[in-house]
Amino acid sequence: MSPEYIVKSHNDLKELYGEASPEAIAKDLDYLDENSQKFIAASPFIVLATTNDKGYMDCSPKGDKIGFVKILDERTLLLPDRKGNNRTDSLKNVIDNPRVGILFFVPNVNETFRVNGKATISTEPELMEHCVVDGKLPKSVMVISIEEAYIHCSRALNRSELWNPDTTEFLANAKEVPTMGTFVKALTQGKMDAEAYDKFVVEELSKDLF
Repeated sequence: MSPEYIVKSHNDLKELYGEASPEAIAKDLDYLDENSQKFIAASPFIVLATTNDKGYMDCSPKGDKIGFVKILDERTLLLPDRKGNNRTDSLKNVIDNPRVGILFFVPNVNETFRVNGKATISTEPELMEHCVVDGKLPKSVMVISIEEAYIHCSRALNRSELWNPDTTEFLANAKEVPTMGTFVKALTQGKMDAEAYDKFVVEELSKDLF
């Protein structure tokens, strides 16, 4: 990579991309308006970005029933954490560094919604009660104080055709993706059987993880 082509400063970016449009700046809020709340209430899937005290970042998918991220008020969200593999990567990062970013998805909607803020992990019973599913409490809740909240345009999902997977290209591409068992078999140098592991994963996912 030639150093002369490296973008090194904000001025370099400005020369390359120009100014942000007034609309892009105006949509940036520090609270949830009525439309923002409707979007979050319709979302069953998010990607959560966290960073540890050494600056290493992590993006983790989180999903549950529609509206699983609860709106406590216009400046506060509750993200429940339920039983899983107990790696707790995101939770450890929040303890080290409270800053988080969240990208909300709604199936068949090409816009996404972004929230940035600071998080605290809590097991306070009153907060946990907001996140009950089928009568069961989460293990903890991430209480997120909102600093930025804004809608993100549809360009990325339009280009990727994420919600249009029933094409020959998409179906063929999916068949080429290694299964988790295939990954594990390679990582354990063949000590773990791929088919057996994939079967185990399906069985585990069918269990009640709450």
